[in-house]
Amino acid sequence: MNVGIAGLGVIAQAVYLPLLARRRDLFRIAAVCDLDRDLAEAVGREAGATAYDDPLAMLDGAGGIGGGGLNGGGPGGGGLDAVLVLTPGSHGPLVRAALERGLWVLAEKPLAYSRAELDGLPGDRLMVGYMKQYDPASQRLLEALHEAGGPGVVRHLDATVLHPSEDSQLLFARVRRGRPAPERIAPYAEADEEALTAALGTSSERLRRLYAEVVLGSLCHELSLMRLFTGSPDTVDHVAVWPADAFPPSVELSGTLPAEGSGRYGVRWHHLPSYPAYHEIVTLHHEHGSMELRFPSPYLLNAPTRLTVACRVGTTERTIVHEDVAESFERQLLAFHRFVTQDERPLTGLDGALEDIVTAQRIVHRYARWAGIPIAGECAGEPTGAPPQATAGGADSSDAEEGASGAGHAEERVSRP
Repeated sequence: MNVGIAGLGVIAQAVYLPLLARRRDLFRIAAVCDLDRDLAEAVGREAGATAYDDPLAMLDGAGGIGGGGLNGGGPGGGGLDAVLVLTPGSHGPLVRAALERGLWVLAEKPLAYSRAELDGLPGDRLMVGYMKQYDPASQRLLEALHEAGGPGVVRHLDATVLHPSEDSQLLFARVRRGRPAPERIAPYAEADEEALTAALGTSSERLRRLYAEVVLGSLCHELSLMRLFTGSPDTVDHVAVWPADAFPPSVELSGTLPAEGSGRYGVRWHHLPSYPAYHEIVTLHHEHGSMELRFPSPYLLNAPTRLTVACRVGTTERTIVHEDVAESFERQLLAFHRFVTQDERPLTGLDGALEDIVTAQRIVHRYARWAGIPIAGECAGEPTGAPPQATAGGADSSDAEEGASGAGHAEERVSRP
């Protein structure tokens, strides 16, 4: 499969490029693109691929790799079969452009910032990357949950993330930082701001960043696991954000799981810049026992996630530990290959990505209402799953409008329509 890579930042250098090189039996890197021309040329030389500094130029060159690139083209002929969208910010516009050109797309999360960006998007060739869904420990937990009786038996789903700085997690990786000129970034930054306005209205800058960088940028992994194991939340009852003088802040939320059962969930996400290492623990408790996942840093390839299953056998408490060094990102790439070549549907496509955006909007809607922050756009009412026309506008709000301290919680119960 001939693939193009849009965005050559941290996740491309630390994860995707090494794995694609490892799986030469299935993939050929035919084109790479980054707004930083020097970075694109350097990676293109190393990968033997055509380098571009404009993603649309890369897509338009898909009919015949070698024309229009910065370095004259990679080995062999032929065009692109698929594109990996690894750029920062919203991926909606670039994903749409690739799909409209008939390419298969694997887009990193989040797919978009607003539901309007997905309106009318053709999703039959789209896969959204949530690698933790493909972790062998996550898949084994699914099996254990089925054996225990399915999602309806879950009494509580609990997730805690201790998130150190990205730089501290990447000290080993020696990634090259792209430095595109400000005028190259400006159109994409403007499009992101327009998407955030469509989603939230002209709300406070802190709230916009909370939504884009924390909820959709990181917490979405926990939302995707919840969606995989039990289904997306039925309610968002409680949201707390603190402290007021730190960003990223800590976030806590809770509510009820889907009505199939009577369970609840609780999620706590803490950005702790100097914490020793990344930790994430996801636990499901049910009447007959517990299942716990412990995830390592996502940048450490082939570092196993530990699944611990506790159950009772007679008068004995039995604990079974599963560890598998199979790499979740690699398993995700293999699933993408099967999607393209065998039409095996991915774990997250357009519908699942939209579910996560809706849940993210419900979270920020609940917090904004408690904190008294004016909110408009798609979040003006309780968000639902259908992508409406974008409605921008709303009252301006400074960070001072986020309540006396900028931190707080929302307790009002809201059921999803």
